Amino acid sequence: MMGGMSQNNPNQKEELYAVVVGLVQGVGFRYFVIEKALPLGLNGYVRNDSNGDVEVVAQGTHSALEQLLALLRRGPSAAQVQDVHVTWREPTEHVSGFHVRW
Repeated sequence: MMGGMSQNNPNQKEELYAVVVGLVQGVGFRYFVIEKALPLGLNGYVRNDSNGDVEVVAQGTHSALEQLLALLRRGPSAAQVQDVHVTWREPTEHVSGFHVRW
């Protein structure tokens, strides 16, 4: 298990930090992430990086974060995801809702 996360409590909040690499800007990726994260009960944000990547910070249960991660690897139909760099960590800040950050 990475990042020292404990799976002893399945309801424990964790944080997924992901950087999505590829053709992921200008294809509705940020709104795709929000559309998928909200029904999973996740909180967090998504934003474009100046280098063309998309950064995602999501907080929730490990199983819900794993579901989101699988969706990030696929992306919306117009995207071409080359890689997703993932870091599992303790929540770094309290985020409510799921939104685009600029």
